Amino acid sequence: MVRVRFAPSPTGFLHIGGLRTALYNYLFARHNGGKFLIRIEDTDRTRMVSGAIEKIFEILKWCGLDYDEKPVIQSERLEIYKKYVNELLEKGLAYRCFCTSERLEEMRKLQIAKKQPPKYDGLCLKLSKDDYEKLSKEKLFT
Repeated sequence: MVRVRFAPSPTGFLHIGGLRTALYNYLFARHNGGKFLIRIEDTDRTRMVSGAIEKIFEILKWCGLDYDEKPVIQSERLEIYKKYVNELLEKGLAYRCFCTSERLEEMRKLQIAKKQPPKYDGLCLKLSKDDYEKLSKEKLFT
């Protein structure tokens, strides 16, 4: 079964491009006998605009874009995500990155200047187990 979702971020009010995406997903789901779902990407708390979530639902309703299941609110699912992140870390299928945003931005700029595609150099993947454990206790990571 086809399942499509519209996942707006409430960092501003819904604009015509976002509404177009919602409409395309809605029509695709209906045409294929599928489900149209909503997921609110509200994890960027610093840029969140008060009232934006309510306005998103108001506009979708006004346009007749009815969703088929209860909307998912990302911030309400953080514990679920943490559980699976920890599982991936324990299995060695993921790793913590301790690089600062400044380091990553500088690396990106250098790669672009050299006409290379920007990509992570894997620095934190190459850490020794001792360094990794020490940094895990001391620094923020992604």
